[in-house]
Amino acid sequence: MITFKNGQTSTSALIAADVECVWSIITDTQLWPKWGPSVSAVECVDRFITAESSGRLQTALGIWVPFTITDFEDHHFWSWRIGKIEATGHRVRRHHDNHSIVSFSMPWWSTPYLIICTKALGHIKKIAVDSG
Repeated sequence: MITFKNGQTSTSALIAADVECVWSIITDTQLWPKWGPSVSAVECVDRFITAESSGRLQTALGIWVPFTITDFEDHHFWSWRIGKIEATGHRVRRHHDNHSIVSFSMPWWSTPYLIICTKALGHIKKIAVDSG
């Protein structure tokens, strides 16, 4: 589902996995290249990100860029800056019957990136179902 609100655009998906499972997938830097179509590799001291995490990632174009976690609420939300650009917010919320809703939000001007984020949600869903 795609929504536009308060200068932000977002996409979300219902995933048949609990919040803990989905949270571990989206915060595990070793899994980012598996679910993030725009990420080829990640270098970060923290395998699972925290509020203080930073590192660098290699884009699908082969370019290395720095990242910094800018907002972090454990098991709920994290967002980051890629280089100097405020980038995607990642939210997980509990649904019913061990399901979760995962949402990615971004500034309105990056709306075309919704295509990549929607694809990423499909990859996360597959990883979650395969690991469950």
